[in-house]
Amino acid sequence: MNIKYAHTNIITKDWKELARFYEIVFNCIAVPPIRNYQGEWLEKGTGVFNANLQGVQLRLPGYGDNGPTLEIYQYSEMINAERHLANQKGFGHIAFKVEDIAGVLAIALKNGASKIGELSEHHFDNIGVFRFIYISDPDGNIIELLNWS
Repeated sequence: MNIKYAHTNIITKDWKELARFYEIVFNCIAVPPIRNYQGEWLEKGTGVFNANLQGVQLRLPGYGDNGPTLEIYQYSEMINAERHLANQKGFGHIAFKVEDIAGVLAIALKNGASKIGELSEHHFDNIGVFRFIYISDPDGNIIELLNWS
């Protein structure tokens, strides 16, 4: 059986704004065309009545032209939910391995992110030093910034 990871999808109230955040902070690259989907096929597959969504796929950094993508979409009708929490059941977070956590953190905060935790460091015997922090994007989705040394 051949299985290959394809993408992660984030639903937002303003796909252009959230896509810009991931492009600026994490160097994601838009993969044309802009998606504008609707119809019975979309309703059937998503289980969302009268489904209509727009958005973009962003190529994630570090994997070349055929790597996985991050879909940033918005439905014409949105349902609001409470803020995402790290220990909440379901999707936890998306992680980016970065060389300069403090530098990426500063860019993220400048572009609408919020800190959830504080920068933490732990030494694992025979592996190295792990550094990470949880932040949230402008919509509250949790992002882990990490590196190993």
